[in-house]
Amino acid sequence: MNNPKIINDPVFGFIKIPRGLLYGIVEHPLFQRLNRINQLGLASVVYPGARHTRFQHSLGAFHLMTEAVRSLQEKGNFIFDSEAEAVEAAILMHDIGHGPFSHVLENTLIHGISHEEISLLMMEQVNHDLNGQLNLAISIFKGDYPKNFLHQLISSQLDMDRLDYLRRDSFYTGVTEGNIGSARIIKMLNVVDDSLVVEHKGIYSLENYLTTRRLMYWQVYLHRTCVAYEKVLVNMLNRAKELIRKGQEVFASPALYYFLTNEVDANWFATHPETLTYYGELDDSDIWSAMKAWKHHQDNILSTLATDMLDRHIFKVEVTEEMVEKTHIETIAKAISAQMEISIDDAKRYMMSMNTISKDMYNVEDDTIAILYKDGTIRDISEASELLNVQLLSKKIRKYYLCYQRFE
Repeated sequence: MNNPKIINDPVFGFIKIPRGLLYGIVEHPLFQRLNRINQLGLASVVYPGARHTRFQHSLGAFHLMTEAVRSLQEKGNFIFDSEAEAVEAAILMHDIGHGPFSHVLENTLIHGISHEEISLLMMEQVNHDLNGQLNLAISIFKGDYPKNFLHQLISSQLDMDRLDYLRRDSFYTGVTEGNIGSARIIKMLNVVDDSLVVEHKGIYSLENYLTTRRLMYWQVYLHRTCVAYEKVLVNMLNRAKELIRKGQEVFASPALYYFLTNEVDANWFATHPETLTYYGELDDSDIWSAMKAWKHHQDNILSTLATDMLDRHIFKVEVTEEMVEKTHIETIAKAISAQMEISIDDAKRYMMSMNTISKDMYNVEDDTIAILYKDGTIRDISEASELLNVQLLSKKIRKYYLCYQRFE
């Protein structure tokens, strides 16, 4: 008798993983790699408890998917056992292509290819290793399968990915306002005309979910200190790449060195088969270990940035509602240039960063969620809700982040 593998999860309790295909995915080296990638990148600089991994998140999303499938089946929505297993396999692997430090490095070590595209490449690799057992899962993940609502469970406004990461990130950061009623939302899910809907009784949980998600973005994901710390990391890696291009010796693990020495984009992945192998070996530890060597590098810029990262000497950050004056940027660049004895161009390029971050609280196109009433009518959440002021929430919030090296 094949008893399921049971994992004790601090957020959802016991998670059961059936032996066979699903447990085979969890045991695969590409999935185990997620144990070495933090879910929230560098957010632990502000929230020390936020050290949970992509592995934990993927298991949590899988657990919610099993709950959602069961709830939909109980309401008479026919889902074959093979479809249930496939959609559960797909959500398990939805983040398998994430690189180190979450989204931070998608435009630093690689360009022009998203983690979702890399996830698909890795799924195909796992599928090959498991003798083609994931064909249906990949079809659902890509949205090619006739039952559209199965794809929506993986990627939509109410997908199991979001329902898990909001609960999990809230739990580990201690930001209790982020705690959403995921169980209630899942119990209220239904299917009409091959699309996910939420029964009207769940509308209050949805209102909380939408407002909570925006709160988590500004309080956690786009926290000023997290953004500033990420800029140190990005600038440090760009400096390492620049030094290597100039012929200087820079320590790195084989996997990290590969991405520092090559301009890797979608076409490079397609034409260099070894790239996926190197990517599959790359995780947070490659970069942390490199920093410890770079701290002692002869290049003043690289050693300063590596020291900043290791010793939590974060860029000073100024957040404003208006574009920062050029004269202010020049003044700071000159001061850094003089202090570090580097050119003003290098000061601007590596020791400071100017970014614009905008986020609307609600987007009618992106945030559409269908509410099902008892009489069978369907209305969008923006029309059905008495609490959500769509005109007010649709206003785009734009903030300007000026981050730069501090010397005090």
